[in-house]
Amino acid sequence: MAKYKLGDFVRFVDEKMEGFVTRIIDDQMIGVTGEDDFEIPVLASKVTTVHGYIAAGTKKDDITDEQPVQAGEFKTKGVYIGVVNDPKANSVVHFYLVNDTSFQLLASLTTEKTNTFKGEYSGIAAPNTATKIYSAQLADLQLWPKFTFHILYHTKQNAEPPAPLVVNEKYKAKDFSGSKKLIPVLKTQGWLIQLDEAELVIDAQKLKESFFQSPDEKAIVEKPGNEVDLHIEKLRNDHQFLNSGEILKIQLDHFHKALDAAIVHQLPEIIFIHGAGNGTLRHEIHKLLGKHQKIQTFMDARKEKFGYGATKVMLK
Repeated sequence: MAKYKLGDFVRFVDEKMEGFVTRIIDDQMIGVTGEDDFEIPVLASKVTTVHGYIAAGTKKDDITDEQPVQAGEFKTKGVYIGVVNDPKANSVVHFYLVNDTSFQLLASLTTEKTNTFKGEYSGIAAPNTATKIYSAQLADLQLWPKFTFHILYHTKQNAEPPAPLVVNEKYKAKDFSGSKKLIPVLKTQGWLIQLDEAELVIDAQKLKESFFQSPDEKAIVEKPGNEVDLHIEKLRNDHQFLNSGEILKIQLDHFHKALDAAIVHQLPEIIFIHGAGNGTLRHEIHKLLGKHQKIQTFMDARKEKFGYGATKVMLK
């Protein structure tokens, strides 16, 4: 049986269908997701790899001879794990070892789950390269194994290598709740995790200032836009890990902050885009607006543009 990997592009043997491998179920079964984003369990023997398609991150540049770097330009920090969505199979994420230092790195990744260890990757990462070392289903994050990274530094130049790195991580949803960043070397958006964290330096003066801030200092309330989108995917990157109650709370908190900001800035009106859905968020917003003393009236906003998915609020 062919050994498929997450993100591989495959075609069904008996049907005119093709898609991306988005789940490895066991040694015999895989999950394949087509253009309709619906995942189909299928025997691995019933699909075949589509030749000519190069999955994201599968190209790996050969390591060339080390190029000399000027002493003042030699970078000793910058070892990251970059986690990016597969551009075709969005439910799959790829882990890249990003070497933004001037050292060559001898790297190893081992996973552990229920006392079962598996060597996932070993190799040499040249300076200024990004190498794919692991792939996983983002929705299965709570089932991911523990990751152990071993990093050794090497250079032919006159530079003292740092001590070897050993990093143990069990990733949680909060690690992917922040906004995506531009990943060095890869030049694409994703979650960035630094393995060679810089030592924490405490600025005594800033710490002192934080204790003696004037009570008269007021937080600056930013002026909201005329339209506020409350769709959860616009508010949180980790929305796939949240239940319906948590999603509703986040949406209502954002609604309250935007409404308060509109009142502070004396806006005449503001539109909240809540979507049609099952109507729960719309109902909660209308219930709160009906009791608010600063609200003149509210109504469904421009049905031709939003349908019943937005509410226009007129402020006093």
